[in-house]
Amino acid sequence: MEGLIKLIAAIVNELHDILIEVVYGLGFVVSDKELHFWVMGILGMVGFVFVQVVFKLLSKWSITSISFIYTFTVLLVVVFAIEIQQKITGRGNMEFEDAVIGLKGFVILFFIYLIIKGIMKGINLLFKTKQKQSVTK
Repeated sequence: MEGLIKLIAAIVNELHDILIEVVYGLGFVVSDKELHFWVMGILGMVGFVFVQVVFKLLSKWSITSISFIYTFTVLLVVVFAIEIQQKITGRGNMEFEDAVIGLKGFVILFFIYLIIKGIMKGINLLFKTKQKQSVTK
């Protein structure tokens, strides 16, 4: 886990340096805060447009899919925050596998939820069909 965080940090640092060179090469002079403002603002808006399009399509199919994506995203942040907290405080081991297992637990329990939901829909459909048959007789 620590290795993964260091790798991500190294990649972000390299991208940061390249971006600064490009911005200065174009003749702009920006502070680090201004650079963060523009980069995160643009990334956020690109992300928002992408998410907006995907969620609009998903909402026509199932709100459950949107709820799953949102919950999974929040859990992803929480899981990594817990692992980083363990590294900082020294309470527990910071391991990538812990994060993966935690998320796997959610995914498995979510699939069990979907199975139960499917069974309930099937039962409801069966009863509605039988009620229609008895009314038409």
